[in-house]
Amino acid sequence: MWANRVGLEKMIYRTQLIYLKEGCEGVFDEFESIAIPIIRKHNGELILRVRPGQDSLIEGTTELPYEIHLVSFPTQQDCDNFSQDEERKKFLHLKEESIREAILYQGTRI
Repeated sequence: MWANRVGLEKMIYRTQLIYLKEGCEGVFDEFESIAIPIIRKHNGELILRVRPGQDSLIEGTTELPYEIHLVSFPTQQDCDNFSQDEERKKFLHLKEESIREAILYQGTRI
């Protein structure tokens, strides 16, 4: 068990709050259908992909994002390789067309 805990501490975790441009859900879904499999190609795991609704909000001072993604990678290099993936880059225009704003939090397990 200790070995598993040590490995988890090195993992890179990325949480992204995604806000879409109005009416661009289809374009965003098209980008995600390409990007999500590329996560696995670089040893990553999509842990959660959530579309929060108003009924799930307990308290907050900002608008709810369209989606929240939690992704993990074993190393920073795997994470960087995903970001620089040539296949993913070919479709970044879909991301730019559909996402108004994204906030990225990156950290490690504590």
